[in-house]
Amino acid sequence: MRYADAGVDISRAEEAKQRIRHLASRTFNRAVLAPIGGFGSLFHLDPKRWRDPVLVSSADGVGTKLKIASAAGVHSTVGADIVNHCVNDILTQGAAPLFFLDYLAMSRIDPGVVEQILDGMSRAARQAGCALIGGETAEMPDMYAPGEYDLAGFIVGVVERGHQSDPHRVRPGDLLIALPSSGLHTNGYSLARKLIFDVARLKPDSYVPAISNKIAAELLKPHRCYWPALKRVVARGWLTGMAHITGGGIPGNLPRVLPRNVQAVVELGSWPVLPIFRYLAQIGKIETDELLKTFNMGVGMILVVPPKNAKKVESELKRRRERFFRIGRIEPAPAGKPRVNFSGSLNIRQDGSRNG
Repeated sequence: MRYADAGVDISRAEEAKQRIRHLASRTFNRAVLAPIGGFGSLFHLDPKRWRDPVLVSSADGVGTKLKIASAAGVHSTVGADIVNHCVNDILTQGAAPLFFLDYLAMSRIDPGVVEQILDGMSRAARQAGCALIGGETAEMPDMYAPGEYDLAGFIVGVVERGHQSDPHRVRPGDLLIALPSSGLHTNGYSLARKLIFDVARLKPDSYVPAISNKIAAELLKPHRCYWPALKRVVARGWLTGMAHITGGGIPGNLPRVLPRNVQAVVELGSWPVLPIFRYLAQIGKIETDELLKTFNMGVGMILVVPPKNAKKVESELKRRRERFFRIGRIEPAPAGKPRVNFSGSLNIRQDGSRNG
C-alpha cells in the first residue's frame, strides 16, 4: 500500500505548498530572514527601531463561519478573517503586527481551495504590514468531513515597554467611541447558521430582501482590520483602552479592559444596528440580552478615550474616513452592579422602530 491509499496524497500537498510559497512571499519584508519551507521561521527585530520592545502574541480561529465558506465555495474571505482578527487582538495592547503563522487542516488537500485561503490571508497581511512567514497545512481524511477544513492563526506584534495598554489608566469620565463592524465578523455563526439554514430554510445563494444581499455573501463579509485606522491614534497615546468586540459581544469583552473600580455605561441606539442582526433577531425572536452577548451588533472595536483627547481622536478618524459613534462613558462602579450597563433600546425591528 501507499500513503495515498490511506487518503493522504503527498503530491497534492506539495502543489499546495508551492502556491503557499508564492502568496506568502508577497508579504515579506527585510525583517524576514528565511523563505517558506524550513523547519522554523526567522524574523529580525531591528534594535535601532525599538528601544525596549515587548512582544505581544495571540492565537485564534475562524469558527463555524468555515462551514458557510465551504457551502458557498468561497474561501478567500476567511483567509482575511483570521489575519484581521489576530491583528485586532494585539492592537488592543497597542502592538504593531510583525509576523503571522497559520494552521490549515483539511480532509483532503485541494490546492485551489488552499490558494483561495492563502490569497485572502496574504492580502490582509500586506494591508496590515504583517509578514506571513510560516504555518502548517495538514491532510487529515478521518478528522474532517469531505470538503471541510479548520483554520487557525497565530500572530506576534511589538510595543514599546510602558506604551502597552493598561486597564488602570481608565478613569471615570472617559468616553466610549465605537468603530463599526462589517457584519458578524467571526462570532455567533453557530446560532446564525441554525436560524438561517434550519429555521428559515435558506440556501447559501438565497437572496434576502431584508438585507439586500444573498445570505452567504452577507455572512462571508470579512472581519474588519482596525490597525490602519488606529495606528496613529495608538502611537500618540490618546487612548486609555481598546476592546475588540468578538465572542461574548460588548458585555463579554468591554470589561476585559476596565479596572475593578469602574463600569461602562453604553447607550443602546447610539449606533446603527446592521440589517443582518435585525433579520436574525426577527427570525429567531431573540431577546436583546441574548443578542448583545452573542453578536457584536454592528460594533467591532470600542475605544476608551479621555475627554481631553476626544476631539483629536475623532479628527484623526475623520481624516482616515473612518466612521465612529460615541456610545457611552466610564463611571464609578456601584457595588454589585454589572461591569457593563446598558441604557435605551436597540433598533432591531425591520420597520425601524425600537425594541428594548
